[in-house]
Amino acid sequence: MKTIDITAAEACTPHSMQAMGEHAATSLATTLRALSDPLRLRMLSAIASDPRGESCVCDLAELADVSQPTISHHLKVLRDVEVVTSERRGTWVYYRINPGIRPAVTALLDSFAPLAVDVPPAAYVGLTNVEDALNRLIGTLRESFPMLGAELVSAVVRESYTSLARSARMATHLLSLTAQFARQRLADLTRDRDNGVPQVLFVCVANAGRSQLAAAILNGLAGGKVIARSAGSAPAAEVHPSVRPLLDEIGQTNEERFPKPLTDDAVRAADIVITMGCGDVCPVIPGVRYEDWAVGDPALASPEGVAVIRDDIARRVRTLLDSFITKEHHD
Repeated sequence: MKTIDITAAEACTPHSMQAMGEHAATSLATTLRALSDPLRLRMLSAIASDPRGESCVCDLAELADVSQPTISHHLKVLRDVEVVTSERRGTWVYYRINPGIRPAVTALLDSFAPLAVDVPPAAYVGLTNVEDALNRLIGTLRESFPMLGAELVSAVVRESYTSLARSARMATHLLSLTAQFARQRLADLTRDRDNGVPQVLFVCVANAGRSQLAAAILNGLAGGKVIARSAGSAPAAEVHPSVRPLLDEIGQTNEERFPKPLTDDAVRAADIVITMGCGDVCPVIPGVRYEDWAVGDPALASPEGVAVIRDDIARRVRTLLDSFITKEHHD
């Protein structure tokens, strides 16, 4: 095999040619400048979370106590960089997210924004004797799931620990969370879809707000007739502080409220998967029904906005639960 000699000077030379091109950087900077205004970001969030898929300028005017020309100016800035499109109907103008840039808007609002607003600490406090603890957990779960092979149980436990550790801030409860997460994953693998209780999976990006709240509300209303779970495509370290009091009111225990990674097995085990601002991250599994709920992010909302989001989710959950009850009566 031919070897390539790299001198010290070459090793220290910056690979500037691999950097973003000047044209792309200029174009991106123009868009970012258009977005670098608090009111415009709020407008973008309102449009993206509107269940109608669009917002009227009269709705957006309620976001701030400013004049109508000021509102129109901010919307024009967003339209000029093609982040939104507009359509006049009668006396009002309606705004939509440009379909071509929607994935980028989703990433901005649902992935980047929550992390930028609540930056997690850089350090992670590790554990000692992890291997011994995981081996004990593997032994316990092998007894609970004797129908599954030992290698599979071991793999699920270790993968669960690793995936949770990526976002953990403290190690205090990591092993107990691993036990809960791994047990649920193994239950997913063995679920009897034909005879089991209907199961709903709520999915958002961080699993720290909307999906946690939706699952708690459904479990509280269903009385065990339907089981709700939640997961995130990029789970946060913990449930958002603005959501915790709402979960307390519903009666969800602390053991239940931790962000969990989305797995294929969780999707396969669900009868309905409801996405809430996470884009197209969910695998498409035959026989699973999918819905997308355009709901605002409580991690970014005001206290009043969080209450509105909770009520919106509760209304949708009641409608969903009614559909299960109706189907059960027909069956």
